[in-house]
Amino acid sequence: MASKVHMPEPQCLIENINGRLAVNPKALKLLSAIKQPLVVVAIVGLYRTGKSYLMNKLAGKNKGFSLGSTVQSHTKGIWMWCVPHPKKREHTLVLLDTEGLGDVEKGDNQNDSWIFALAILLSSTFVYNSMGTINQQAMDQLHYVTELTERIRAKSEPDEGIEDSADFVSFFPDFVWTLRDFSLDLETDGESITADEYLENSLKLKKGTSQKDKNFNLPRLCIRKFFPKKKCFIFDRPTQRKKLGQLEDLGDDELDSEFVQQAAEFCSYIFLNSKTKTLSGGIKVTGPRLETLVLTFVNTISSGDLPCMENAVLALAEIENSAAVQKAIAHYEQQMAEKLQLPTETLQELLDLHRDVEKEAIDIFMKNSFKDEENVFQKELATKLDKKRDEFCDQNVKASSERCSALIKEIFSPLEEGVKQGLYSKSGGYRLYVEKKEELKIKYLETPRKGLQAEEILQEYLKSKESVGEAILQTDQTLSEKEKQIEVERVRAEAAQAAAKMLEEMQIRNQQIMEQKEKSYQEHVRQLAEKMEKDRAQMLEEQERTMALKLQEQARLIQEGFQEENRRLHNEIQNLQKKMKKSKKECFLS
Repeated sequence: MASKVHMPEPQCLIENINGRLAVNPKALKLLSAIKQPLVVVAIVGLYRTGKSYLMNKLAGKNKGFSLGSTVQSHTKGIWMWCVPHPKKREHTLVLLDTEGLGDVEKGDNQNDSWIFALAILLSSTFVYNSMGTINQQAMDQLHYVTELTERIRAKSEPDEGIEDSADFVSFFPDFVWTLRDFSLDLETDGESITADEYLENSLKLKKGTSQKDKNFNLPRLCIRKFFPKKKCFIFDRPTQRKKLGQLEDLGDDELDSEFVQQAAEFCSYIFLNSKTKTLSGGIKVTGPRLETLVLTFVNTISSGDLPCMENAVLALAEIENSAAVQKAIAHYEQQMAEKLQLPTETLQELLDLHRDVEKEAIDIFMKNSFKDEENVFQKELATKLDKKRDEFCDQNVKASSERCSALIKEIFSPLEEGVKQGLYSKSGGYRLYVEKKEELKIKYLETPRKGLQAEEILQEYLKSKESVGEAILQTDQTLSEKEKQIEVERVRAEAAQAAAKMLEEMQIRNQQIMEQKEKSYQEHVRQLAEKMEKDRAQMLEEQERTMALKLQEQARLIQEGFQEENRRLHNEIQNLQKKMKKSKKECFLS
């Protein structure tokens, strides 16, 4: 059953102490308890631009993330608030509020770049919050997006040493730009446009190769390449300036009605459109998985390295695959303990149960593992399952031996007592001894659930009594020496026949074990092939989705080029028409 989320207030997830990032263990503990899939929404922007207010709204609260009321940045590091998702059942909404970028008190934007990069890496929806319109200053303030390839690696070893934007698109979040205190009318060439169209127009590139053109295009090109899915929201000023410091204490009826409506539309979009955080291979991120990602990324940054998504996923896979092996083995042990009644009448009975439970255990491993490079963990599982099977076989033999020994003691006690009382130490006593022994032997063989050791334990007992039988035989005066010799030979032949039978049974058991090992191997291969096919289909789907987004962006660029060329031709035609009109007028006057 999925764990319920109980987090009444935000916790600092990643602390920023004197320019050094550190993970807060208390927050990680809370995160690790959430077994549901996560929708992770991170917000980033300049300090004192109202980021925390929007995150509180997403949490359904007025208070939570610190708003502050001065020009100082209140949020330090990255704060986390986990709440039940209001629209997706059995999902948790994780809100990440980041410290304000460009805080003059820090004096160094190195830390800002890492906060920006971590927000990208951890989220499924990335909200960039800024004041006013999208102008060149706003773009210049978003220079962090141009540094992403210097802060993040998609692969541990990129092909030919170059990482394509598609590598990043495969795991980058959706992009939402929120424009606060927006005062312009949304229109172009006298026609109304949407906020999304306003964003697309603001991201259009300039034609030209000058440094100024390159500086203009770079942040726009990065946003377009890294974030094919983009959304824009505009917000009016929520209230008069003097009341902004009391924003968290004001009710909706005390705020600008347009702002209240805009905030509601923003929250609705996030709730309905923000995706579950998913890794390569369709791996849905849960609390423990996000915990591992946070630790991996922060530790990597602290060590002076660049966080790498591929390495982080492999580190996560190692932890989860190891846990998947343990989970599969635990299931095997539990099911065998519940269903196996020792001793089994035959070895095949045990092996049949082993095969059924082993199949379930392999299935559990396959469902809970991913990116098992070179099948290391599956091989570990196979080895452990073989060992567990052998342990149950040993227990089966032991249980059979103990039961058979107890039966021998109980069933053959009258024979033992007769020997002690001298019932067979007389003329004709050997025949009575043999008859009694055969009678008890039949009774023993007819007793059910003796297990595999039935014959071996019986023969061991009979062998231990050979000297007793021979002594009774030699003292029986009714038998001639020749009869006695014949009887000795008969007993030896019977023992040899029993030994040959036991050897044959042992060979059959060994053959059954070998056949079972082959079946186990084939079951591993079959389930691995099924998983590989699913993984391949998932990978193709991801590649097609990434390629479609990339082609969509390229098509948009081409379309913009055509539109720009059409505008240029249209202007040239208009100018030419004006010149021709002017020329005709001059000719007429002359």
